[in-house]
Amino acid sequence: MSVFNQIYNVVQKIPKGKVATYGTVARMAGNPRWSRVVGYALHVNPAPGIIPCHRVVNREGKTAATFAFGGGDIQRQMLEQEGIVFESDGHIDLRKYGWK
Repeated sequence: MSVFNQIYNVVQKIPKGKVATYGTVARMAGNPRWSRVVGYALHVNPAPGIIPCHRVVNREGKTAATFAFGGGDIQRQMLEQEGIVFESDGHIDLRKYGWK
């Protein structure tokens, strides 16, 4: 199985209303050093409706400024529609919404 497919398999498991960091996805996909690779894989997500890349955020709980499917505002809107609440400074409380 390719590295990207390993990443996609992990991302597909993130439940609605939860997020995972790039590092968490990398670790669960098999290598904690793949954080950047996770970003590359999600940027070319072949099935956005099936592989919920919008549920992956950075280690600070912030959305991607250049979300591949419409910009960071789209990612935030998608997460808010799933019930995720953002703090006043724009980050997500990973203790509350983080998936492990």
